[in-house]
Amino acid sequence: MKRFAALLAIALLASACNLIEATVPPDRLPRFEARPAHPRIALVLGSGGPRGFAHIGVLKALEEAGIKPDLIVGSSVGSMVGALYAAGYDAATLEKMAYGINLFEFLEISMLWGSPASGRAVQAYVDKAVHDRPIESLGIPFAAVATRMPDRQLVVFNHGDVGLAVRASGASPGEFQPVEFGGASYVDGDESSPVPIRTARKLGAQVVIAVDVSAYLSETPPGVPQEWIDKDERRRRQINAEAPGADVRIHPDIGYYAGHDEAYRRRVIAAAERFTRAEMPKVWAALAKADKLQTAR
Repeated sequence: MKRFAALLAIALLASACNLIEATVPPDRLPRFEARPAHPRIALVLGSGGPRGFAHIGVLKALEEAGIKPDLIVGSSVGSMVGALYAAGYDAATLEKMAYGINLFEFLEISMLWGSPASGRAVQAYVDKAVHDRPIESLGIPFAAVATRMPDRQLVVFNHGDVGLAVRASGASPGEFQPVEFGGASYVDGDESSPVPIRTARKLGAQVVIAVDVSAYLSETPPGVPQEWIDKDERRRRQINAEAPGADVRIHPDIGYYAGHDEAYRRRVIAAAERFTRAEMPKVWAALAKADKLQTAR
């Protein structure tokens, strides 16, 4: 009983703080504004919930090779990792942050009753991490994708409040409430574009390095709920439809089941780092090809 009371007190305090920090003035609402840019390298970070810790391993390997993106596009958890990287956190710092995350920071009172979270805690965490800078003021151009409801259309945010854009991009139905602002309602970018390769191309990227942290369907264990299988298959169809637009797709095998503890985070970051190192010849080949085409023009 004492433990429940403590959890309730923490949830009430967190909910109150998050409500205050979630207020965004109209001129900072996330939106898309066309930019006359042609980024050489776009890094696309896909959806996956806790599996998104693997993105940090990919970033470590790319940094080690001296590769820095000129544009980052993220969907769902990929938008959170991408926003922080765009804000100036290097891979080593992101790794330390990943190991130090306290899940109580994201607790909301509605979660105690099994109801979807609002996502305000995610918004507050991101805005604090980027020092309340808007998307257009981050060090690397960044875009988050979300799904507009009820027409389920893909929406791109490259201006406005970073935390609110990330919150909308990661509002997974059933786990988070839809995020409403500007007269529209948004849910998880995973619903319309789990790995938003086409978005990176539309934003002018010459070379697209796409990171897919979804599970391998061939490794689906027996006894998995049909709902999970259906979602995995839907996600795979969507990713495969966009995959031809990527110059390199990095898809590390980090196992089927996801976790939240530090041991899981360490394991998937290390696995993704090893896999990306092995894929670097493909990355170098893609960059060389793009440079050759540019020279020919």
